[in-house]
Amino acid sequence: MTPPIDFNDRMLSLGLARVTEAAAHASASLIGHGDEKAADQAAVNAMREQLNALEIKGVVVIGEGERDEAPMLYIGEEVGTGEGPAVDIALDPLEGTTLTAKDMPNALTVVSMAPRGTLLHAPDVYMEKLAIGPGYPKDVVSLEMTPSQRILELAKAKGVTPRDIQTCILERDRHKELIEEVRSTGASIRLITDGDVAGIIHTAETWLTGIDIYMGSGGAPEGVLAASALKCMGGQMWGKLLFRNDAERGRATKAGITDFDKIYSRDELVTGDVIFSMTGVTNGSIVKGVHRTPDYIETETVLMRSKTGSVRRMSYRNPIKRRDY
Repeated sequence: MTPPIDFNDRMLSLGLARVTEAAAHASASLIGHGDEKAADQAAVNAMREQLNALEIKGVVVIGEGERDEAPMLYIGEEVGTGEGPAVDIALDPLEGTTLTAKDMPNALTVVSMAPRGTLLHAPDVYMEKLAIGPGYPKDVVSLEMTPSQRILELAKAKGVTPRDIQTCILERDRHKELIEEVRSTGASIRLITDGDVAGIIHTAETWLTGIDIYMGSGGAPEGVLAASALKCMGGQMWGKLLFRNDAERGRATKAGITDFDKIYSRDELVTGDVIFSMTGVTNGSIVKGVHRTPDYIETETVLMRSKTGSVRRMSYRNPIKRRDY
């Protein structure tokens, strides 16, 4: 077995926290202002500046889209000083642009980092996702099962009835039949309007969030980010890329995908050690949002390392202005 690559994750982790904190600071002034693009651009600019201060040879493998679609933090962009370890970077400068624009819960800034070649280069297409938290037998549920079978098997493994299982699903028209089938088992559903990275992370802390299982389709890039978090926190996840047309299949081919029907496990989405940082923008069930007073701005960040399984929760207070007394 090839030993895991040491990419100096312990030293880089605090630098990664600064990346998501800076993006949260930058987008915070646009909370509730109804301008999704401006909030996203502010986060992108701040995140890019901080990434370029890190001593890494970084490549963005999950980013804001193709180069011609995203002038900042596009897929394939090189970041960092050019010194230090070669790393893959997956990011969402503002996970929940609509949530930020409308001042709704669970908007986050998110980044994961791993040794070069260990994050799936997922194209910007949809992915069917399934996730549960730690403590269950391997493959107790699967994407090959129907939604109702998943609920029944998970309830059996947990030692409860289906009515005691809570499912998280992204509220979209495409999920209408999924929602109806899950409810037919007696299980309850928490519908979320945006932010399925947060939705999947909820499964890793059921005792806090109440969420047992996540189901449904969403962006493939967000799937890699969520898998990075679960690799640190524990839990199982599966993803299958979904293609609507030949253009999307071509995008997958360009990213190195050859098996269009493959179901990826968590450890196939993220094959090596990874560090993951997320900072709250609006208040949510995982982290607090940015808090301002006349004198300081405060953020809450969760920083994780898969190598140690550590989950560090940090509050950062930054003075807005200093007074001399």
